[in-house]
Amino acid sequence: MGYSRQIRRNRALSSVSTLLLCFLCCIFEKSNALSSPVFACDITGNPSLAGVRFCNTEAKVEARVIDLVGRLTLEEKIGFLGSKANGVSRLGIPPYNWWSEALHGVSYTGRGTNFSSQVPGATSFPQVILTAASFNVSLFQAIGKVVSTEARAMHNVGLAGLTFWSPNVNIFRDPRWGRGQETPGEDPTLSSKYAVAYVKGLQETDGGDPNHLKVAACCKHYTAYDVDNWKDVHRFTFNAVVNKQDMADTFQPPFKSCVVDGNVASVMCSYNQVNGKPTCADPDLLSGVIRGKWKLNGYIVSDCDSVDVMYTRQNYTKTPEEAVAKSLLAGLDLNCDHFTGQHAMEAVKAGLVNERAINKAISNNFATLMRLGFFDGDPKKQLYGSLGPKDVCTADNQELARDAARQGIVLLKNSAGSLPFSPAAIKTLAVIGPNANVTETMIGNYFGVPCKYTTPLQGLAETVTSTYQPGCSEVACVEPDLGSAAALAASADAVVLVMGTNQTIERENLDRVDMNLPGKQQELVTQVAKAAKGPVVLVIMSGGGFDITFAKNNKKITSIMWVGFPGEAGGLAIADVIFGRHNPSGNLPMTWYPQSYVEKVPMSNMNMRPDKSNGYPGRTYRFYAGETVYAFADGLTYTRFDHQLIKAPRVVSLRLNENHPCRSSECRSLDAIGPHCKNVVKGRSDFDVQLKVRNVGDREGIHTVFLFTTPPAIHGSPIKHLLGFEKVRLGKSEEAVIKFKIDLCKDLSVVDEIGKRKLALGHHLLHVGSLKHSLNIRI
Repeated sequence: MGYSRQIRRNRALSSVSTLLLCFLCCIFEKSNALSSPVFACDITGNPSLAGVRFCNTEAKVEARVIDLVGRLTLEEKIGFLGSKANGVSRLGIPPYNWWSEALHGVSYTGRGTNFSSQVPGATSFPQVILTAASFNVSLFQAIGKVVSTEARAMHNVGLAGLTFWSPNVNIFRDPRWGRGQETPGEDPTLSSKYAVAYVKGLQETDGGDPNHLKVAACCKHYTAYDVDNWKDVHRFTFNAVVNKQDMADTFQPPFKSCVVDGNVASVMCSYNQVNGKPTCADPDLLSGVIRGKWKLNGYIVSDCDSVDVMYTRQNYTKTPEEAVAKSLLAGLDLNCDHFTGQHAMEAVKAGLVNERAINKAISNNFATLMRLGFFDGDPKKQLYGSLGPKDVCTADNQELARDAARQGIVLLKNSAGSLPFSPAAIKTLAVIGPNANVTETMIGNYFGVPCKYTTPLQGLAETVTSTYQPGCSEVACVEPDLGSAAALAASADAVVLVMGTNQTIERENLDRVDMNLPGKQQELVTQVAKAAKGPVVLVIMSGGGFDITFAKNNKKITSIMWVGFPGEAGGLAIADVIFGRHNPSGNLPMTWYPQSYVEKVPMSNMNMRPDKSNGYPGRTYRFYAGETVYAFADGLTYTRFDHQLIKAPRVVSLRLNENHPCRSSECRSLDAIGPHCKNVVKGRSDFDVQLKVRNVGDREGIHTVFLFTTPPAIHGSPIKHLLGFEKVRLGKSEEAVIKFKIDLCKDLSVVDEIGKRKLALGHHLLHVGSLKHSLNIRI
C-alpha cells in the first residue's frame, strides 16, 4: 500500500471513528435519561391506583390478570400483542419492550436493553457451545444466575427489561449451521440438562416461589430449526420435513425439559415450517404440546417477525389479517415486532378471530409480567431492589467468565512432552494467526459490551515474551503472509497458531458450505509448522468443527485445542491451559466430520437416521457410524483416569399384568409407561449404576464421567445414547465413587417409528470409556 493511499485510509478510519464515537455518545446520553426503571402500579405517583385489584400484590396472579384485562378496550388490548407494548397511561401502565437477550451475558441485540455510563458493560461469558463443552451442570446454572443478577441490576436503573429471550436449545444437527455456536451441541441429553440449569439460573425459582421470577427466560427456537441460509435454502421459507420418530427423540426433548423440568416462562416459535405448517401457526405444536401436554406457565412468543414471514415470504395466508388470526388461534401470545398489532383489529372486524382469543393471549403476557413484579410498583422496593451498577462486572463475575472458558476448552491432540509449556523453558513464543489478537471475535454473536477484553496474544504475553504475526489480515485468509509467519516461527522456542472463524464465516443468517479452514489458513498452518524449530500448538477458535485431518496427522503440530468463542477472558483461559495453570477437562459437544461427509449430505435433509437405500449416512454420534475427525465427547487432559464398575444389575425382570398381550406372544418392546415400569426393584422404577474413578496420572485433574447405552437394535435405535454425565475433581492417586440413577422406562427406552416411547427388551450395553457392562431386560 502506497504512502498517500495509507494517509487517505487513516483519514477515512479517523472519520469513521469520530462518527462511531458520536453515535455511542448519543446512545449513552439517551440511555442515561432512563435513570429510573420502568414499572406499572406507581401508587406513590398515582394514589388512585391503591384500590385497583391488578395492583394488589396480595391478590393471586390470576385474579389480578382478570381485573386488568377487564379494564381494557379492544384497541388497548391489541397494543399488548407486540413486543413493544404501548402501555395505557390512564391505568398507570407504561410502554414496555419485551425484547431483551441474554444468551451468554446481557446483550444489546434486543431493543429492551441499553448500556450507558451508569453500566458501560456486562460480563460476557463464553459462547454457549464452549460452555456446553464443560459438561458441568452447576456451571450452567451459575452463569445463568450471574447473568440474571446483572440483568436485574440494569433493570433497576432503567437499562434493561425483565424478559430475556434465551437460551437457544436447538439441536446442532448439521456441522455447517451458522447458529450452532449458540446451542449446547448435538446431544438431546446434554441440551436438556443445559436448558434446565440455565433457565433455573436466570429465573431463580428453583426451590422458591414459581410466581416470583428474577427474570423470565425463553427457550427457542421451537422447533426443528437449524437451517439459516445455506445455498438456496433460507430459514424464512424452509419447510423442515421431520418424521415423528426424529421429532420425539431428537428435536423436542430440550424444549420439553425447558417447560416441564425448568418451568421456563416462555417458548419462542421459529421461522420455519414443520411438515408444511409454520410453527407459529400450528395449533398442535403450540396449544396442543407446549401449553396442553407440557403445561407451560407463561407466554409463547414468535421469532421476529415470524407472523409477517408466514404471509410475505411463505405465502401461507392470503392476507395479513389471516396470518394474525391463525397464529393467535394456534396459541401465539406475543408477536416479536409490530405485525400483529398492525393487523389484529382488521382480523377481528373480518370475523377471523374474536376478542376472546386476544384476551387469552394478553392474559398469558400479563401473568408473566406480574410474576416478574412489573405490576408491584417500584422494583427498588422489591426482592431484587438492592441490585444496581455495583453488581455488574464484579471481580467474581469476571473470574467466573475466565473459569467457564477454561472448563470448556477441549484439548484434542497432545504429543508426549508437548503441553503444558513450562514458562522457564519457553524464552520466546511466536503467536501467529488471524484470531491471535482479536476481541469481538471471542464473544460470538448475541453479544453486549464486555467488561473488558483479554486477547490470546495478551494472555500469552502475560506469561512469556511473545512476538506476534497475524499471517492473514482476516480470517478469510485470501493472501497469507507465509514468509513473515514462517520466519517468526523459525526464530521462536515454541509457536501458538490461533486460527478459525468469526461472524463473517458462521453466524445467524449465514451457514458454512464446507468443513475446511477458511481461505488459505491450512496453507499458513502447514508452512508455519514446517518452519518451526519447537513445538507447535494449533488453537481453533470457532463455533463449529473442521476437517483438520492434515493437522491431526502432522507430527510437527504437537497439540491441537478447540476454544470455541471463549468470551471476554478468552485470552487468559487459553494461556491458563497452555501453561498448565489449568488442567483441560472439556469434551466436544458435537462431532467433527470430514469434508467428504458434507459433500454428500444436504443441510435440508432433516432425517437423523441413516438410509442404506440411498447412502444417507445419518447424523450425530447417535446415528452416524462413519469416519470422524474427532468424535462427540473427545477431549484430553494432562493426567489419566481409570474406571471400575462397582454396582449395576445384569438382569432386570419386568412384571406384567396377567392380561398383558406380551405374556402370550413374543414381544421385542413394551410401552415405556405402565405398571411394569415400576416393578423393577422393590416396586421402584429406577436402579443405581456405581463406578469408582481413580486419577492414575501425576497431577490433579477434572474428569467428566460419561455413561452411554447401546440399546437393542430395534425401532431404528441409536448406535449409542448419552444417559448421563458427572464431573469429578481428583488429586494425584485420588479416587471417588460416581453414582448414576437410571430410570428404566425413561432412560433405557427408545422411540419407535410413530414417535412413541418403547422399552426395548433384550441386551442393553452400558459403557463408560472402555468399560462395558451388559444389562438384560426381560419379561
